[in-house]
Amino acid sequence: MFAVIETGGKQYKVKVGDVLNVEKLSVENGEVVEIDKVLMVENDGLFQVGTPVIEGAKVVAKVVEHGRSKKVIAFRYKPKKNVRVKKGHRQAYTRILVESINA
Repeated sequence: MFAVIETGGKQYKVKVGDVLNVEKLSVENGEVVEIDKVLMVENDGLFQVGTPVIEGAKVVAKVVEHGRSKKVIAFRYKPKKNVRVKKGHRQAYTRILVESINA
């Protein structure tokens, strides 16, 4: 059984027991979060597709930790003009553990 969910503007294919990094959620460590934007559910070969979401379906996940990913350097320059811009960015994430899929 798996489900396709949407959180943080991105879509993820998840099954029970998966650990994944999603966009930062405003939830404390150890708390349970319910994601109700379920786009598709597969159960024993039967597919249920939402328009755009499945009513009443939800994925229950537990927040494992919060963190920040590796730094990404954005560097641009203009030749012969002495223009150089170097910026760094670290994206915040929340690591969740999928506990159950309720369709």
